[in-house]
This record gives sequence, structure tokens and C-alpha cells, in this order.
Amino acid sequence: MAEHIPNIGTRGARRRRRGGVVWLIVAALAFVALVGIGAPREARLLLAIPLGLAAIGFLQARQKT
Repeated sequence: MAEHIPNIGTRGARRRRRGGVVWLIVAALAFVALVGIGAPREARLLLAIPLGLAAIGFLQARQKT
């Protein structure tokens, strides 16, 4: 397996982690809003988008990519 060479520094990792936190908060607020208005279960599948973006931010920060 090839050696992993980070292409961002501490500042970039922090920025990506912050983006992950922001998207996680957006997903949580959207979930509360969707449950509060009684949205159908299928509508809550749209939460996969902000949750996916949050996961990407956290993974990029951890791997420094």
C-alpha cells in the first residue's frame, strides 16, 4: 500500500472539521423541523445530504486530504 502524504496542514484540517460540525448542526436542525411538522418518513431521507457532507468534512480532516 502506498504511503499516505497529507496535502493540508493543521489549519486546513480544522477548517474541514468546522465544516463537518456545521453540516451536522444543519442536519440536526432539519431533523427537528421535519419531525416537528410531521413530515413523512420519506422526506427525512433528504437528511442524508447534509449528513453525508458532514461525514466528508470529518473524514477529510482526519485524513488531512
